[in-house]
Amino acid sequence: MTGNSEFINYIHQNSQMGQNTIKQLITITEDDGFKTILENQFNEYKNIYEQSAQLLSETDKESKSISPITKISTYIMINMKTLNDKSPSHIAQMLIQGSTMGIIDITKKLKVYKDTEPKILELGNRLLQFEQASIEELKKYL
Repeated sequence: MTGNSEFINYIHQNSQMGQNTIKQLITITEDDGFKTILENQFNEYKNIYEQSAQLLSETDKESKSISPITKISTYIMINMKTLNDKSPSHIAQMLIQGSTMGIIDITKKLKVYKDTEPKILELGNRLLQFEQASIEELKKYL
């Protein structure tokens, strides 16, 4: 059971970080079309986050949130990277780099936790497919 809770907590934290990042970037971008894409991505991260919270509550496991230090450092890093360039191209590049790291991480986790409950694996695969689709969508803005 520990593998189940570790993997679902990973998905929970990953989708929480995605929400936080996208929410911040929505306030930075000035391009309405790009903002719509970011809002759609935010909503998918939110859906995955809520589903992971539901799975955690079903197993009576406590969710582990992202540490405040990680939240603050990410916030500062985003502000620094967008200080001189708030263009959709630059923001898309940042998100593609983040999603690429996310794809690597979730792919490794799916292999490590291949024996977890099917609905947890399904949510992990949903996160993977979402990250892959996000990259394809963001490439249009490069």
